[in-house]
Amino acid sequence: MNKNYYAVLMAGGVGSRFWPISTSEYPKQFHDMLGTGTTLIQKTFQRLNKFVPTENILILTNARYNDLVLEQLPMVSQEQVVLEPAMRNTAPCILYASLKIQKMNPNGVMIVAPSDHWIEDEDAFAKDVTACFEKCEKEEALCTLGIKPSFPNTGFGYIEYNKESTTDIKEVNQFREKPDYETAKDFLAQGNFLWNAGIFMWSVSTIVNAFKNFQPSQYALFEKGIAVYNTPEEQGFINENYPKAENISIDYAILEQSKAIYVLPATFDWNDLGTWGSLYDKLDKDSENNAIVNSKVIIEDAQGNMIRSPKGKIVVVDGLNDYIIVDKEEVLLIYPKTKEQDIKKVLSKVKDTYGEEYA
Repeated sequence: MNKNYYAVLMAGGVGSRFWPISTSEYPKQFHDMLGTGTTLIQKTFQRLNKFVPTENILILTNARYNDLVLEQLPMVSQEQVVLEPAMRNTAPCILYASLKIQKMNPNGVMIVAPSDHWIEDEDAFAKDVTACFEKCEKEEALCTLGIKPSFPNTGFGYIEYNKESTTDIKEVNQFREKPDYETAKDFLAQGNFLWNAGIFMWSVSTIVNAFKNFQPSQYALFEKGIAVYNTPEEQGFINENYPKAENISIDYAILEQSKAIYVLPATFDWNDLGTWGSLYDKLDKDSENNAIVNSKVIIEDAQGNMIRSPKGKIVVVDGLNDYIIVDKEEVLLIYPKTKEQDIKKVLSKVKDTYGEEYA
């Protein structure tokens, strides 16, 4: 295994659209969402560990999830768990992790990957990432993986690449915000647009130089801690200085400003598992198109439902179509699939009415 390969596994999100299973105390990446016996973060770690040495995988998460990470990934040391004392979007945490890796190994190349995506063909994933790593080792390139769109999705950002490019890894023209439906249809018709999966690869020197050039104040803030990174004094420095970082995404901070961005159209299938609907799409269905996780069911005249309960619980459904039915100890959610984007609003009402402990 190449000792210059590193991974930063992003595991700090709350996943509120998967409420009531995903909560701020126990978010979706720590759950077995598909009923496979493996949590999302465990599955992601295993996928990266096929080509990145165990000790070279950093878990970037919120301080409150430290114990969950160590419990679910017993093969990692405390030093590999990089704790954010405040929520500051993706740019500050990526810079912080990159400086840590650069101090360990100035020749390192790294992948930044979310902990909650589902990828079936892990060999194809490893092949695509390695191809990008090889490019990043040879030149100052910031690479990303783009997903070939299967329909005009309005929930993803898009990557427009250069149509004239004849190589597998293509020059990026621009990143595009989440479009409306007509714009998404136009993107697909043009043929050179990919979904932005939020998976990035670069050498540590390239990404650190990009921060120096495009985010000098952010770089100056974290550069002050280089002497203490990877030492016992690191957390004290981070606790004091991290909250001062600008709240900004890596897309805005770096990718939309750099001229050296490249995209590889992914050769693997991909699901971002962002909503109950996306989970429903991924799961096997019964003869009436109901997707069932953990439950024992008796179903009459019911089609297209997403049903999840504690393992072995009997769920009886009659006369209900296209609903999300999720039973979890103190909360039962019965909600139309067509309104799944509103679950965040429902969660806000639950907090206001019954308190934070249910969120």
